[in-house]
Amino acid sequence: MILRLGSIIRKEFIQILRDPRTLAIILVIPIMQLFLLGYAATTDIKNVPLGVWDQSRSPESRALLDAFRSANYFNIAYQVGSQDEERSLIEMGRVRGVLIIPPDYAVHVAHGDAQVSMILDGSDATAGSTALSAAQLIGQAYATSVISDQTALTGRPVTTKPPVEVRTQVWYNPDLVSAYFMIPGVIGMILYAIASILTATTIVRERERGTIEQLIVTPIRSWELVVGKILPYVIVSFLDTFEVLIIGHWWFAIPIRGDLGLILLTSGLLLLSSLGIGLLASTIANTQQEAYLTVWLTLLPSIFLSGFFFPLEAMPPFLQAVAYAIPLRYYLIIIRALLIKGVGLSAIQNEVIALAIFGVVIMGLAAMRFRKRLD
Repeated sequence: MILRLGSIIRKEFIQILRDPRTLAIILVIPIMQLFLLGYAATTDIKNVPLGVWDQSRSPESRALLDAFRSANYFNIAYQVGSQDEERSLIEMGRVRGVLIIPPDYAVHVAHGDAQVSMILDGSDATAGSTALSAAQLIGQAYATSVISDQTALTGRPVTTKPPVEVRTQVWYNPDLVSAYFMIPGVIGMILYAIASILTATTIVRERERGTIEQLIVTPIRSWELVVGKILPYVIVSFLDTFEVLIIGHWWFAIPIRGDLGLILLTSGLLLLSSLGIGLLASTIANTQQEAYLTVWLTLLPSIFLSGFFFPLEAMPPFLQAVAYAIPLRYYLIIIRALLIKGVGLSAIQNEVIALAIFGVVIMGLAAMRFRKRLD
C-alpha cells in the first residue's frame, strides 16, 4: 500500500514540475499576498491632503497650522482662496478636508473664544473618520498649549474653557457609513473580476475542447470572433452592476447623486481594460487553471492597491506610485465621486482620460496578440 501511495504522490509531483508556468504562478501568488497584506492592508492613515483657507494670516493662525503640520496626520497641500475653490478641491478628491480660519481669528484667540472650521470629505468613511478624530485631537492639544502659554505670561490661572475650538463638518456622508465607501467599490470589482476571469477561461475552454479550431476555419473574421466571445460577458457584467446598484440604493440607502449615463460610460471604459486583461490571459494560458491564476496575478494588486479596501494615503509611497498603473484605481475614484458626491465630468476628467487610455491600450494589445495566435 505504501509503495502504491508513494507512486501516486511521485506522479503528482512530476505533473506539477512539468508545468513550470503554473508552478511559478503558484509560488508567486503567496509572496504577492504577503507583501500586499503586509504593506497595503493598513488603516494607519498619515499625510492626509489638506487645504487651508487662512483668512487671518496672523502669527496665531500660523501657529495653529504648525500644530497641524507637526501631527503628521495632515499634509497641507493647497492654499484655498474661495468657497468655490474649496468645493472644487474636495469634489475632485485633491484634498480630504479644508481648514478654514476666519479673518478675526487672532482677536478671538486673545479673548479665548476662537473658532475654526474643518470641512471633511466623508465619501471615504475610513479616511474621513481618521481625519475627524485627528482634527479634534489636534485642536484640543493646541488649545491646551495656548492655555499654558497664557498662564505663563500672566502668572495666574486662566479660564479652563478652550480658547480655540475646531468645529468639524462632514460632507456627503455625515454619519461616515462604511457602506457608502464599500458598495461603489463592489461595482468596480464586479466589472473587473467577472469580465476578466470569464473572458480568459471561456476562450481557453474552447481551445481545450478543440472547438476553437472549428471556429477558425469558418468564414468568421478574427475581430468578429473576439467581439462575439466577449460581448455576452459585457452584458452579464452590466447586469450585475445594475443589480448591485439597485440593491445598494434600496437596501443600504447608497445615494445615486451623479448622472446615470456618465456612470454607464465610465463603467464601459473599465470594461475595456477588464476584457483586455482577460484576452491577454487567454493568449498566455493553455488551460483554464492557468488562465484563472494569471488573472489572479492582476486581481490581487487591484484589490489592495486600488483603494477598494484600504485608503491609498495609508500605503507606503512606493505602493502609491504602483497604484497609478492599476485601472481600477481610477474607476473607484470616479464611481464614488459620481454616486456619493454627485459631481460632473469636469471634476473627474483626469481619471476618465486615464481610464480611457488604459482601456484602449490594453484591449488593443490583447486583440493583436489574440489575433496573432489565431493565425
